[in-house]
Amino acid sequence: MAKMRIAITEDGPYLVSGGVPLVRLEIVTNEQGESVSWRETERLDVGERYQLCRCGHSQSKPFCDGTHAEIGFDGAERAGHESLLEQSVSIDGPDITVRDARKLCAEARFCDRGGGLWNLVEKCDDPEVRALVEEEAMLCPSGRYSVCKSGSDETLEFVFERSVGLVEDPAMGVSGPLFVRGGILIEGADDAAYEVRNRVTLCRCGESGNKPFCDGSHIKAAFHDNV
Repeated sequence: MAKMRIAITEDGPYLVSGGVPLVRLEIVTNEQGESVSWRETERLDVGERYQLCRCGHSQSKPFCDGTHAEIGFDGAERAGHESLLEQSVSIDGPDITVRDARKLCAEARFCDRGGGLWNLVEKCDDPEVRALVEEEAMLCPSGRYSVCKSGSDETLEFVFERSVGLVEDPAMGVSGPLFVRGGILIEGADDAAYEVRNRVTLCRCGESGNKPFCDGSHIKAAFHDNV
């Protein structure tokens, strides 16, 4: 089987190859409206290769139908190629370090429980608080937050199936980014590879200012996969 890969085309779609599974994922919230988990709602029938819309205007979403050319979509990649470690700041607590790469935030809100992950770190001498901090960080789809033991660069991660998730955010009433899970190679339009990470969110509304990554613009744009 060919290596799983996502190639970004210049002002065009994402070319996905290697038989990458494509699933619909829903953000699950609790009674307080806080994001708490992921739910898979559908598996789409895709082949070895497929093209995903990047401009947000295809009438065949999530797949590309060529609309990007008609509307003159500007898909210029403005994100850098720095590693997650290079673009993160560290928040230290008792025997734990949380790294925060703020620019990657996709506004999925898994970090809000308990008064905010950033506020909980200093209380991680409490096992229950530590478990919550670890869970919130590992559920973050963009990888903005990562967590590791103090003095270690090895992050704690959930084991995800290598796949692309089409995020739905019922609480916000919008469709979200592409959640690229499990460590899939992503190459820019200039063929330069981005750091392979377990959790990445790619823009699919066309509005992000940090392309190819999501910056939460889908919420303001009221983006919907079925429109």
